[in-house]
Amino acid sequence: MNENKIENNQEFEPRIVAFVCNWCTYAGADLTGTSRLKYATNVEIVRFPCTGRIDFMLLLKAFAGGADYTSGNFHARRRWIVFRGLLDFLGIDVRRIRYSWVSAAEGAKWADLVNETVAGIRELGPYLEYQKASDYLEKEAIYE
Repeated sequence: MNENKIENNQEFEPRIVAFVCNWCTYAGADLTGTSRLKYATNVEIVRFPCTGRIDFMLLLKAFAGGADYTSGNFHARRRWIVFRGLLDFLGIDVRRIRYSWVSAAEGAKWADLVNETVAGIRELGPYLEYQKASDYLEKEAIYE
């Protein structure tokens, strides 16, 4: 069976979770809407005062909760590199997370980023190995 098909032969629609800064990317996403630019509606935005406060466990919890993809700005590039290593260790495809900068003035960039991401995740198909992340979180019992 085609991996991009789900039960009842419906096409797969990715669930994207975007961790965004209140002052930059969220404002850019808002500009996208006020500019009436078209983009996929598959994104759930989680707004932070500063995305430097994002903990790795929040990202893993998004996958454990059934997200097909996550994105967001991290405070430092080093954290991104470390987290990619953790994903690789857990066996989570690193193409399912993106590090991107979108300023408050870049509504069109947000729309392009969302559309490219949704198209790429549709090609990858649903994230069915979320159980690995869920098992890890349960084992560590850090976030309940």
